[in-house]
Amino acid sequence: MSTFKSLHILNYRIWFIGALVSNIGTWMQRTAQDWLVFDHLTDHDAGAMGITMALQLGPQLFLAPVAGLVADRFSRRQLLVITQSLMALLSTGLGILVVLGAGQLWHVYGFALLLGMVSALDAPVRQTFVSELVRDDYLPNAVALNSASFNVARMIGPAVAGVLTVAVGPGWVFLINTCTFLAMLLSLWKIPSASLRQLPRAAPGKGRIREGLRYVRFRPDIVVVLVAVFIVGTLGLNFVLFIAAMVGTEFGLDASAFGLMNSIMAIGSVAGALLSAGRGKPRLRIIFGAAAAFGVTSGLAALAPDYFWFGVALVPVGLFAITMMTSANGYVQTTTDPVMRGRVMALYMAIFMGGTPIGAPLVGWVANVAGPRWSLAVAATSGVIAAMIGMIWIIRAQQLRLTFNRRARGLRYFGVVSHLGVQQPGDNANGAARDENPDDAVGR
Repeated sequence: MSTFKSLHILNYRIWFIGALVSNIGTWMQRTAQDWLVFDHLTDHDAGAMGITMALQLGPQLFLAPVAGLVADRFSRRQLLVITQSLMALLSTGLGILVVLGAGQLWHVYGFALLLGMVSALDAPVRQTFVSELVRDDYLPNAVALNSASFNVARMIGPAVAGVLTVAVGPGWVFLINTCTFLAMLLSLWKIPSASLRQLPRAAPGKGRIREGLRYVRFRPDIVVVLVAVFIVGTLGLNFVLFIAAMVGTEFGLDASAFGLMNSIMAIGSVAGALLSAGRGKPRLRIIFGAAAAFGVTSGLAALAPDYFWFGVALVPVGLFAITMMTSANGYVQTTTDPVMRGRVMALYMAIFMGGTPIGAPLVGWVANVAGPRWSLAVAATSGVIAAMIGMIWIIRAQQLRLTFNRRARGLRYFGVVSHLGVQQPGDNANGAARDENPDDAVGR
């Protein structure tokens, strides 16, 4: 099946298994850490949870340029060994503090910041390492399967963490997560360096960070994708905060219910990732269409009358959120020159993850002041705005206009931008471009 074609490649299969185990542990830790802050160290303070998220994701903003250059300059395999080992040590340290009963809120803040600094380097390296495992024509599929792995883990990890947090406490969950990092390190050890694809490296010297920024500046299609990702990532993807506030405050339930809701939403996320894996070439219209659908379904989740219907609503929320993000990730990676890929993906991850320091405290404040449902309304608005910006750019960039075809009795696009496969003036009256597939009419 084309959906799983990258798994036929041995190196990618080894990586996929190690990443899946590691991702399960990461989601276990995230769930336990968020509930530790929300229920153990504070009195259901969504703002404190937002600060924790901001500290963990904030370093992406400041370290992204350096992290991207490092990813383009040095061995990504060796860099991953370093970052995964450091994250295992941090998980161990926080786990010991909490198990001994010495953990305080400022400890969680400190470990979240340190983990964020290591993750800022790990993210672009992990994203671009996939291009060394598979051919370029397999890359969109591999990126989508990575997202599926992440979200399968998101289905399993929070549910397990919810049960363990109630049964043995969050500290033991952190220590279990330490063990899962060994799976990633083992998979990296099993992949021989000589078997990896040799891609161009950034040359040493000054100005390499500016070179990456200049490259993005002259790619308006990437810029508009990054703008949409920033808006939704900042205000719309604070799922842990939304779910904790709705489950704990609105419905009055405990950590196991919180973990279950995370897992239920991950069902939609996995479906979205697998659909993206089978779709092939990422397209702009899918990115912005998914953003609009995310906005609508988030609004429906905000209106859910009870716990059951909230869970039902989270499935399409997860599906459209991951469809948007997987398609955006795949589009940026596959249309970027390999020598620039680390720097561009570092900027992508900084915009995607780094907006949380702005959005999480703001959305947490909205949840505290106006209620959890209004915080979800903020997410809904972000999806609609991102979709509008994207569609306006597509219409302007491609000079699209709608015309009525009397024979077909329907509307069709007509416009100009030959490199995106849009019909040129003077093409045949049936509305098909001369040399391109009509399916390309609204972007890649």
